[in-house]
Amino acid sequence: MAFGRSSSRRPVEPVTLKILVAGGFGVGKTTLVGAVSEIRPLRTEEDLSEIGRPVDDTVGVEGKTTTTVAMDFGRITLREDLVLYLFGTPGQDRFWFLWDELAQGALGAVVLADTRRLADSFAAVDYFERRDIPFTVAVNCFDGADRFPAETVRAALDLDPDVPLMMCDARERESAKEVLAAVVEHALVRVGAGREPAST
Repeated sequence: MAFGRSSSRRPVEPVTLKILVAGGFGVGKTTLVGAVSEIRPLRTEEDLSEIGRPVDDTVGVEGKTTTTVAMDFGRITLREDLVLYLFGTPGQDRFWFLWDELAQGALGAVVLADTRRLADSFAAVDYFERRDIPFTVAVNCFDGADRFPAETVRAALDLDPDVPLMMCDARERESAKEVLAAVVEHALVRVGAGREPAST
């Protein structure tokens, strides 16, 4: 208040949306959440063990030393009136029972893909297609990995034409923000077309 007059502008109450970040083992989910989160991200990482090596396929990601065992969590304000809560899913098969819990109430999802291990993306794509959860595929462009045209990746993953596909660098904040903005836009278009966010 100044000189006895109150400001006519009221604080904006932001809309909060839940977005999943999914994909195969070692694809960069924890990295993406950490790159964009404006709070210290919650991580549930454990060191890879010799016991887990037979079930954790590290071909192509031999330098990986930790793995997510529950979820990653972060928050980002895309606009003054829009806040995203990010939930990164564990990548290994043995933790997929957590996905149904994490997917409840999600507006949409990012499926991160790695061209060195593209087959690892099939399970996530199938999961969101079966539950009618809008998703965007983001190819994480790892150093030294082969680069392919978007249409080649789309055909290899057998994606529907309306599923957005883009290239990104999960380490770069602006690149990751573009991916998240694309997910929100795609999901809101789907909701506007009469499809409600999935609640599993």
